[in-house]
Amino acid sequence: MTAEMVAPAWMHEQITAEEYESWSGEQCAGIEIVDGMVVVSPSASKRHNRLARFLANALDAAAGPDWNADTDFDVRLQDVPLTNRRPDVIVYRADTIDIMPTRPEHVLLVAEVVSPGSETTDRIVKVEQYARAGIGFYWRVEQAATGAPLVYTYLLDPATRTYREGDVFAGVLKITAPFAVEIDLSQI
Repeated sequence: MTAEMVAPAWMHEQITAEEYESWSGEQCAGIEIVDGMVVVSPSASKRHNRLARFLANALDAAAGPDWNADTDFDVRLQDVPLTNRRPDVIVYRADTIDIMPTRPEHVLLVAEVVSPGSETTDRIVKVEQYARAGIGFYWRVEQAATGAPLVYTYLLDPATRTYREGDVFAGVLKITAPFAVEIDLSQI
């Protein structure tokens, strides 16, 4: 059995933004595009999805009318080679809700919930990609087997396009800028 028999041909060739935009929603579900190549993401666990939804709901409630928080849609980090990431949680400008694709300049914060199999990508690769794209804040959320998850925060240094490490939160997450957020992580 060859790879072509198992996976469609488009998974073995570099694709362009135009090709990707012609795909159906079903074709785009559960994948990211990195340097023009399709990266298939396994389905997340119920705990992972619950944590992402919990964070998105809390951030959305705190964001006010100027910002929205959501889960599960693409952020176009670059057009050539095409790089689309699908962060677990995204805080983006409310006035860009109908603009497609969502671009880094629309995004204030991305959060990734680390799962088995995504550790290296979430701790190293995505940090660098989001920083190069100019996204102001990155949160990495580590799930704990017992107790509240840990949230590692990063703040962009615009001059170097790298993140500097911020605070680590467990229990209650309190962020005051650019909007006030207090999330009780022990509820998850």
